Amino acid sequence: MKKIDIAKISVVSLVTLAAYIPTFMWMIDRWNERDSYYNHGMLVPFISAFIVWLNRKKLATLEIKPSALGWLLFGTGIIIHTISALVRVYFSSGFSLLLTLSGLVLLFLGKKFLKELLFPITFLISMIPLPLVAIANISFRLKIFAAQLSTAILNGMGIPAMRDGSVIKTMHSYLMVEDPCSGIRSLIALISLGALMAYFSNTTKIKKAILFLSSIPIAVGSNIIRIVALALASEMYGTKLATGTFHDVMGILVFVFAFLGLSLVGKTLE
Repeated sequence: MKKIDIAKISVVSLVTLAAYIPTFMWMIDRWNERDSYYNHGMLVPFISAFIVWLNRKKLATLEIKPSALGWLLFGTGIIIHTISALVRVYFSSGFSLLLTLSGLVLLFLGKKFLKELLFPITFLISMIPLPLVAIANISFRLKIFAAQLSTAILNGMGIPAMRDGSVIKTMHSYLMVEDPCSGIRSLIALISLGALMAYFSNTTKIKKAILFLSSIPIAVGSNIIRIVALALASEMYGTKLATGTFHDVMGILVFVFAFLGLSLVGKTLE
């Protein structure tokens, strides 16, 4: 069995990672921004590394067969990164890292290793912040949808409510669904969690896909429950309560509801 050239891999990997330093700095800045939607980003590389470590015994049994196809992925990734760096579009540079890493695995280890490492490499998508214009667009659409559905639910519960843009007006109060309450933060985080739960679930690929995709409606639904609860609190006890500690507690409960929902879907599918 061909042995791994640790020294060669280390040098090429370090040089490649060094070329991505500006992209990493951009990601770190976005992760640490106030009201960032990607606070979880710094954990993603460690999670991917942990998954690789969990599979270390299986990886040790694979035959090393370097593939020249790796040059195609590696070269494409480096070209995209170079162009992105020149025009300072770090979003596309971040995605090019996935191609570059996949290319390195093919070049030094082969197709079997890439197959086993495909998920931890692909999971790195979770740490790459979307462009701000995309975040703004998605956030706007989410908050309007959440406001519409929440208003309908309130009326269905016998609480007269009407919507004006992203503002939900009840008889004695009102609730403004702002960007942080649009649900995009929980959506981004839950998609990542859904991917992890699907990967570790003991079921078929189709059921894994269903579990992963269910993270989207579960995240949106959990946020709507939060908005309805805030609107009810605002109507019954005043705006001060709905914008204070109760607001923060409900923000935490969104993730609790979503996690329980994903767990329930996962158990049902298994």
